[in-house]
Amino acid sequence: MNSNGENSRPTTKDILNDVISSQSSIFSCRKKLELDYVPSFLPHREDKIKELGIVFKDILNDGYIRSIRTVVMGKTGTGKTATTSAFENEFKKIANERGSKVEIVHVNCHKQRTLYLISLEIANRLRLPVPTRGLSSQEIFKIIHDYLEKRNMHLILTLDEFNQFIDTAPQEEIYFLARIYDEISATTKRISYIFIVNDPYSLYRLDKSIKDHIVQRVIEFSPYSSNELFDILKARTEEAFVKGAILDDALRFISDIYGQDKGGSGNARAAIETLVVAGEIAEKQGAFMVTVEHAKEANGSVNPEVPQILDNLVDADLHQLLIIKALIQLVKRNRNEEVQMGTLENEYQKLCIDFGEEPRKHTQIYENIRRLRQYGVLNTRQSGKGMRGRTTLISFTLPLDSKFEDFVNSQIRGRMSSR
Repeated sequence: MNSNGENSRPTTKDILNDVISSQSSIFSCRKKLELDYVPSFLPHREDKIKELGIVFKDILNDGYIRSIRTVVMGKTGTGKTATTSAFENEFKKIANERGSKVEIVHVNCHKQRTLYLISLEIANRLRLPVPTRGLSSQEIFKIIHDYLEKRNMHLILTLDEFNQFIDTAPQEEIYFLARIYDEISATTKRISYIFIVNDPYSLYRLDKSIKDHIVQRVIEFSPYSSNELFDILKARTEEAFVKGAILDDALRFISDIYGQDKGGSGNARAAIETLVVAGEIAEKQGAFMVTVEHAKEANGSVNPEVPQILDNLVDADLHQLLIIKALIQLVKRNRNEEVQMGTLENEYQKLCIDFGEEPRKHTQIYENIRRLRQYGVLNTRQSGKGMRGRTTLISFTLPLDSKFEDFVNSQIRGRMSSR
């Protein structure tokens, strides 16, 4: 009690001060997990940086007069923006070291959706005194080109999320951007482009006269595999997490959830977001290490596919549900996240006897597990070092809580009662 005889309770200010002043046992540098952070090392994108270098290296030569157009294409989370930004940062440094005059402007077309806003953004980045009223976007581009011409300078203009511009801008604005030198008379074409797109169909819907000017070269980014995502997460944790604060098993779990070869999206952005949430959950619980359980809980809150996974289980047949129930029992009994295929098969057969069902043969069991992996409820991987022989290891993608177990039991009861 305080001097006034009242119970001493922490105020909102007290709580926040404690949180803000306390040192994290999990994170060492949170900003290196933010989406706009560009790491110096980009695992599995070295070849794409090399491709960009090959495409643009001639711009560093004196007397180069052509305009270069390159499309960087790939699904969300495949490293397009990070790779392009890393290329831009280092290419400009190299240009300065060689005495070449190159400016690079990166514009997000989701934010700057019109040609006028794009032209103003370029002018602002080049620090050109352009009035915000009274000039058309075409006139501003002419001022930009004259500025580059006077300084014997080249501009690489990166238009990120360019499909947003294609989908919203009038046809004549797209035409102007693609065929700018039909409008601006110049011997040396000083503006070159990197068009970053998520959806290739937006490009292919364009009029051929426009498309042919945009799609000169294409650098395609494939979704990441599980092993590639593991390397990405490992590299990011070395920069952003306290040493030893995250288990490799947790990184492997997240990688397997999102790896394209495991049935996931191959989305590194979603994988990193899940990693961040897993760290926050561990920190909130006062843990000193991020475990697979933290990763599972993070996946349940971050992954937009989780409700869809449960919806898919509504369509699962009885024997698929019995496999899930057998895995639940083994995980709870043995307190081991991963279960060998043979052990799971034995447990499933015992359950079938309890429920008066004829167990399926090995081939059908394997097919049911494959289908459950497609649903997103199970992970499978081949055993590695430390285990005799080669076997399939099976685990859940979702946190094993009472709600999930109750859901599975209710689905089994429903199948049994409908017989």
